[in-house]
Amino acid sequence: MPTNISGPALVANGTNPILISLAAFGAAEVRRHGQLWFTRLSHDAGADGIEVRSELLVDAATELPAIAQAVQTAGMRVVYSCADNLWTAGGSLDSAALNRALAAAQTLGAPRLKMSIGGFGDASHSTLAALHERLHVTGIELVIENDQTPQAGTLAALQDFFDTANAQGFFWGMTFDMGNWHWTGECPLQAAGALAPQVRYVHCKGVQRQPQRWVAVPVAESSAPWRAVLRALPASVPWAIEYPLAGDDLLSVTRREVAMLRTLATRMASRQNA
Repeated sequence: MPTNISGPALVANGTNPILISLAAFGAAEVRRHGQLWFTRLSHDAGADGIEVRSELLVDAATELPAIAQAVQTAGMRVVYSCADNLWTAGGSLDSAALNRALAAAQTLGAPRLKMSIGGFGDASHSTLAALHERLHVTGIELVIENDQTPQAGTLAALQDFFDTANAQGFFWGMTFDMGNWHWTGECPLQAAGALAPQVRYVHCKGVQRQPQRWVAVPVAESSAPWRAVLRALPASVPWAIEYPLAGDDLLSVTRREVAMLRTLATRMASRQNA
Protein backbone atom coordinates (compact mmCIF):
# COMPACT_ATOMS: atom_id res chain seq x y z
CA MET A 1 0.00 0.00 0.00
CA PRO A 2 1.34 3.45 -0.81
CA THR A 3 2.49 5.63 2.04
CA ASN A 4 1.15 9.06 2.87
CA ILE A 5 2.67 11.78 0.75
CA SER A 6 5.25 13.55 2.88
CA GLY A 7 7.57 15.33 0.50
CA PRO A 8 8.22 16.38 -3.08
CA ALA A 9 8.32 13.75 -5.79
CA LEU A 10 11.51 13.21 -7.74
CA VAL A 11 11.72 15.96 -10.33
CA ALA A 12 13.34 15.53 -13.71
CA ASN A 13 16.28 17.88 -14.16
CA GLY A 14 16.36 19.27 -17.67
CA THR A 15 14.52 16.30 -19.15
CA ASN A 16 10.94 15.24 -19.64
CA PRO A 17 8.84 15.17 -16.45
CA ILE A 18 7.34 11.69 -16.02
CA LEU A 19 3.64 11.52 -15.15
CA ILE A 20 1.25 8.60 -14.80
CA SER A 21 -2.21 8.58 -16.29
CA LEU A 22 -4.15 6.94 -13.49
CA ALA A 23 -6.11 4.93 -16.05
CA ALA A 24 -2.92 2.90 -16.46
CA PHE A 25 -3.76 1.05 -13.24
CA GLY A 26 -6.98 -0.37 -14.70
CA ALA A 27 -10.50 1.01 -14.47
CA ALA A 28 -11.81 -1.54 -11.99
CA GLU A 29 -8.86 -1.17 -9.61
CA VAL A 30 -8.90 2.63 -9.78
CA ARG A 31 -12.61 2.78 -9.02
CA ARG A 32 -12.16 0.31 -6.16
CA HIS A 33 -9.25 2.09 -4.45
CA GLY A 34 -9.87 5.65 -5.67
CA GLN A 35 -7.57 7.98 -7.59
CA LEU A 36 -6.14 9.45 -4.39
CA TRP A 37 -4.73 6.01 -3.48
CA PHE A 38 -3.04 5.74 -6.86
CA THR A 39 -1.80 9.32 -6.62
CA ARG A 40 0.09 8.30 -3.50
CA LEU A 41 1.40 5.16 -5.15
CA SER A 42 2.58 7.20 -8.14
CA HIS A 43 4.42 9.56 -5.81
CA ASP A 44 6.06 6.66 -3.99
CA ALA A 45 7.14 5.25 -7.36
CA GLY A 46 8.96 8.48 -8.19
CA ALA A 47 6.56 9.99 -10.72
CA ASP A 48 6.68 13.75 -11.19
CA GLY A 49 2.91 13.98 -11.55
CA ILE A 50 -0.39 12.36 -12.40
CA GLU A 51 -3.25 12.64 -14.84
CA VAL A 52 -6.65 12.42 -13.16
CA ARG A 53 -9.37 10.80 -15.25
CA SER A 54 -12.95 12.06 -15.21
CA GLU A 55 -14.40 8.70 -16.22
CA LEU A 56 -12.84 7.00 -13.18
CA LEU A 57 -14.11 9.41 -10.53
CA VAL A 58 -16.64 7.80 -8.21
CA ASP A 59 -17.41 10.87 -6.10
CA ALA A 60 -15.83 13.91 -7.74
CA ALA A 61 -17.04 16.28 -5.02
CA THR A 62 -14.82 14.60 -2.43
CA GLU A 63 -12.11 13.03 -4.58
CA LEU A 64 -10.97 16.12 -6.48
CA PRO A 65 -10.27 18.32 -3.41
CA ALA A 66 -8.47 15.44 -1.70
CA ILE A 67 -6.26 14.80 -4.72
CA ALA A 68 -5.64 18.54 -5.06
CA GLN A 69 -4.35 18.71 -1.50
CA ALA A 70 -2.17 15.64 -1.99
CA VAL A 71 -0.47 16.85 -5.18
CA GLN A 72 0.06 20.32 -3.73
CA THR A 73 1.70 18.87 -0.63
CA ALA A 74 3.91 16.63 -2.74
CA GLY A 75 4.81 19.25 -5.32
CA MET A 76 3.51 17.00 -8.09
CA ARG A 77 2.26 18.06 -11.50
CA VAL A 78 -1.38 17.36 -12.30
CA VAL A 79 -3.37 17.18 -15.53
CA TYR A 80 -7.14 16.77 -15.70
CA SER A 81 -8.43 14.48 -18.45
CA CYS A 82 -12.09 14.89 -19.39
CA ALA A 83 -13.69 12.05 -21.36
CA ASP A 84 -16.35 14.36 -22.85
CA ASN A 85 -15.86 15.73 -26.36
CA LEU A 86 -15.52 19.45 -26.97
CA TRP A 87 -17.83 19.41 -29.99
CA THR A 88 -21.04 17.48 -30.53
CA ALA A 89 -21.65 15.23 -33.51
CA GLY A 90 -23.37 18.16 -35.19
CA GLY A 91 -20.37 20.44 -34.73
CA SER A 92 -21.66 22.60 -31.88
CA LEU A 93 -19.33 23.51 -29.04
CA ASP A 94 -20.50 21.53 -26.03
CA SER A 95 -20.41 24.41 -23.55
CA ALA A 96 -21.87 22.33 -20.74
CA ALA A 97 -19.14 19.68 -21.06
CA LEU A 98 -16.47 22.38 -21.29
CA ASN A 99 -17.75 24.17 -18.20
CA ARG A 100 -17.87 20.93 -16.21
CA ALA A 101 -14.33 20.10 -17.26
CA LEU A 102 -12.98 23.54 -16.41
CA ALA A 103 -14.70 23.53 -13.02
CA ALA A 104 -13.22 20.13 -12.22
CA ALA A 105 -9.75 21.24 -13.33
CA GLN A 106 -10.01 24.34 -11.13
CA THR A 107 -11.06 22.26 -8.11
CA LEU A 108 -8.15 19.92 -8.77
CA GLY A 109 -5.72 22.80 -9.21
CA ALA A 110 -4.78 21.43 -12.63
CA PRO A 111 -3.32 24.03 -14.99
CA ARG A 112 -3.79 21.73 -17.98
CA LEU A 113 -7.00 20.18 -19.35
CA LYS A 114 -7.01 17.34 -21.87
CA MET A 115 -10.01 16.77 -24.15
CA SER A 116 -10.80 15.45 -27.65
CA ILE A 117 -12.35 17.46 -30.47
CA GLY A 118 -15.25 15.06 -31.06
CA GLY A 119 -17.40 16.30 -33.94
CA PHE A 120 -15.35 19.36 -34.89
CA GLY A 121 -16.00 20.32 -38.52
CA ASP A 122 -16.85 23.19 -40.83
CA ALA A 123 -19.81 24.20 -38.66
CA SER A 124 -17.49 24.49 -35.67
CA HIS A 125 -15.14 27.16 -37.00
CA SER A 126 -17.20 30.06 -35.69
CA THR A 127 -17.15 28.63 -32.15
CA LEU A 128 -13.38 28.83 -31.63
CA ALA A 129 -13.50 32.40 -30.32
CA ALA A 130 -15.98 31.37 -27.61
CA LEU A 131 -13.71 28.50 -26.60
CA HIS A 132 -10.71 30.82 -26.47
CA GLU A 133 -12.57 33.31 -24.29
CA ARG A 134 -13.71 30.65 -21.84
CA LEU A 135 -10.18 29.28 -21.49
CA HIS A 136 -8.72 32.76 -21.16
CA VAL A 137 -11.03 33.57 -18.24
CA THR A 138 -9.93 30.47 -16.33
CA GLY A 139 -6.25 30.54 -17.28
CA ILE A 140 -6.33 26.79 -17.93
CA GLU A 141 -4.32 25.38 -20.84
CA LEU A 142 -6.17 23.12 -23.28
CA VAL A 143 -4.33 20.21 -24.87
CA ILE A 144 -6.20 18.32 -27.58
CA GLU A 145 -5.71 14.55 -27.70
CA ASN A 146 -5.83 12.23 -30.68
CA ASP A 147 -8.36 9.66 -29.48
CA GLN A 148 -9.25 6.28 -31.02
CA THR A 149 -12.14 7.51 -33.21
CA PRO A 150 -12.16 8.36 -36.93
CA GLN A 151 -13.72 11.74 -36.12
CA ALA A 152 -11.07 12.92 -33.68
CA GLY A 153 -8.13 10.56 -33.95
CA THR A 154 -6.87 10.77 -37.52
CA LEU A 155 -4.09 12.96 -38.82
CA ALA A 156 -6.46 14.70 -41.24
CA ALA A 157 -8.94 15.53 -38.45
CA LEU A 158 -6.25 16.91 -36.14
CA GLN A 159 -4.52 18.87 -38.88
CA ASP A 160 -7.84 20.44 -39.88
CA PHE A 161 -8.50 21.48 -36.30
CA PHE A 162 -5.07 22.95 -35.62
CA ASP A 163 -4.82 24.63 -39.03
CA THR A 164 -8.21 26.26 -38.49
CA ALA A 165 -7.42 27.33 -34.93
CA ASN A 166 -3.96 28.65 -35.83
CA ALA A 167 -5.38 30.63 -38.74
CA GLN A 168 -7.75 32.36 -36.31
CA GLY A 169 -4.89 33.13 -33.94
CA PHE A 170 -5.65 30.42 -31.37
CA PHE A 171 -2.56 28.33 -30.70
CA TRP A 172 -3.66 25.40 -28.57
CA GLY A 173 -1.38 22.52 -27.78
CA MET A 174 -1.76 18.80 -28.28
CA THR A 175 -1.60 15.64 -26.23
CA PHE A 176 0.14 13.20 -28.58
CA ASP A 177 -0.95 9.64 -27.76
CA MET A 178 1.66 7.42 -29.39
CA GLY A 179 -0.51 4.33 -29.41
CA ASN A 180 -3.92 5.65 -30.43
CA TRP A 181 -2.85 6.21 -34.04
CA HIS A 182 -2.90 2.46 -34.57
CA TRP A 183 -6.58 2.24 -33.67
CA THR A 184 -7.39 4.69 -36.48
CA GLY A 185 -5.03 3.10 -39.02
CA GLU A 186 -2.52 5.96 -38.95
CA CYS A 187 1.28 6.02 -38.85
CA PRO A 188 2.45 7.52 -35.54
CA LEU A 189 5.80 8.56 -37.00
CA GLN A 190 4.12 10.43 -39.84
CA ALA A 191 1.76 12.06 -37.33
CA ALA A 192 4.68 13.06 -35.13
CA GLY A 193 6.40 14.75 -38.05
CA ALA A 194 3.26 16.65 -39.01
CA LEU A 195 2.02 17.65 -35.56
CA ALA A 196 5.21 18.10 -33.54
CA PRO A 197 4.89 21.93 -33.39
CA GLN A 198 1.57 21.54 -31.54
CA VAL A 199 2.69 18.88 -29.04
CA ARG A 200 2.87 19.92 -25.38
CA TYR A 201 2.29 16.55 -23.68
CA VAL A 202 2.89 12.93 -24.69
CA HIS A 203 1.01 9.77 -23.75
CA CYS A 204 3.61 6.99 -23.86
CA LYS A 205 1.82 3.84 -24.99
CA GLY A 206 3.19 0.74 -26.65
CA VAL A 207 1.02 -1.43 -28.87
CA GLN A 208 0.83 -5.01 -30.04
CA ARG A 209 -1.50 -6.54 -32.58
CA GLN A 210 -3.74 -9.39 -31.45
CA PRO A 211 -6.32 -11.10 -33.66
CA GLN A 212 -8.91 -8.48 -34.64
CA ARG A 213 -7.62 -5.77 -32.31
CA TRP A 214 -4.76 -3.67 -30.99
CA VAL A 215 -3.82 -3.79 -27.31
CA ALA A 216 -1.81 -1.35 -25.20
CA VAL A 217 1.46 -2.65 -23.73
CA PRO A 218 4.56 -1.14 -22.06
CA VAL A 219 6.58 0.81 -24.58
CA ALA A 220 9.54 -1.56 -24.25
CA GLU A 221 7.28 -4.38 -25.52
CA SER A 222 5.79 -2.36 -28.37
CA SER A 223 5.82 -3.50 -31.98
CA ALA A 224 5.76 0.17 -33.07
CA PRO A 225 8.84 2.42 -33.58
CA TRP A 226 8.32 4.22 -30.28
CA ARG A 227 11.88 5.51 -29.89
CA ALA A 228 11.75 7.18 -33.32
CA VAL A 229 8.38 8.73 -32.46
CA LEU A 230 9.70 10.19 -29.20
CA ARG A 231 12.76 11.58 -30.98
CA ALA A 232 10.46 13.30 -33.51
CA LEU A 233 8.51 15.10 -30.78
CA PRO A 234 9.53 18.26 -28.89
CA ALA A 235 12.16 17.88 -26.20
CA SER A 236 11.38 18.29 -22.50
CA VAL A 237 7.57 18.09 -22.72
CA PRO A 238 5.95 15.89 -20.05
CA TRP A 239 5.58 12.18 -20.79
CA ALA A 240 2.77 10.20 -19.17
CA ILE A 241 2.64 6.44 -18.77
CA GLU A 242 -0.58 5.38 -20.49
CA TYR A 243 -0.05 1.65 -20.73
CA PRO A 244 -1.14 -1.02 -18.25
CA LEU A 245 0.61 -1.11 -14.89
CA ALA A 246 -0.19 -4.33 -13.04
CA GLY A 247 1.49 -6.97 -10.88
CA ASP A 248 1.64 -8.50 -7.45
CA ASP A 249 4.12 -5.81 -6.38
CA LEU A 250 2.47 -2.86 -8.09
CA LEU A 251 4.75 -0.30 -6.49
CA SER A 252 7.86 -2.03 -7.84
CA VAL A 253 6.33 -2.39 -11.29
CA THR A 254 5.41 1.28 -11.37
CA ARG A 255 8.78 2.38 -10.02
CA ARG A 256 10.54 0.34 -12.71
CA GLU A 257 8.49 1.86 -15.53
CA VAL A 258 8.95 5.42 -14.25
CA ALA A 259 12.71 4.82 -13.96
CA MET A 260 12.86 3.36 -17.45
CA LEU A 261 11.21 6.39 -19.03
CA ARG A 262 13.30 8.78 -16.98
CA THR A 263 16.49 7.04 -18.07
CA LEU A 264 15.37 7.20 -21.68
CA ALA A 265 14.54 10.90 -21.35
CA THR A 266 17.97 11.59 -19.84
CA ARG A 267 19.75 9.73 -22.64
CA MET A 268 17.76 11.56 -25.29
CA ALA A 269 18.52 14.91 -23.67
CA SER A 270 22.24 14.07 -23.52
CA ARG A 271 22.31 13.30 -27.23
CA GLN A 272 20.44 16.48 -28.09
CA ASN A 273 22.86 18.56 -26.01
CA ALA A 274 25.99 16.82 -27.33
